[in-house]
Amino acid sequence: MIVGVALGMMGALLAAVEITAPVRPDVVIALVVGIPGVLGTLTILMSGRRWVTALGALVLAVGPGWFGALAALQVATGV
Repeated sequence: MIVGVALGMMGALLAAVEITAPVRPDVVIALVVGIPGVLGTLTILMSGRRWVTALGALVLAVGPGWFGALAALQVATGV
């Protein structure tokens, strides 16, 4: 899960640099937390092997890492 959080933070930093279009905050929160949450939960529930469960936990942990990095960027920029 630590790797998932780190991947989420790196993904957030990459997205913040590459995407310059204005996006509504509620849409961003829904996408950042919702998509990895749903995919990770479904992967864990449907897994038959341990490595698939670990992959689901990694995907599930991407959301909080991404959200935390985006929140830190918003605080640092003063928006």
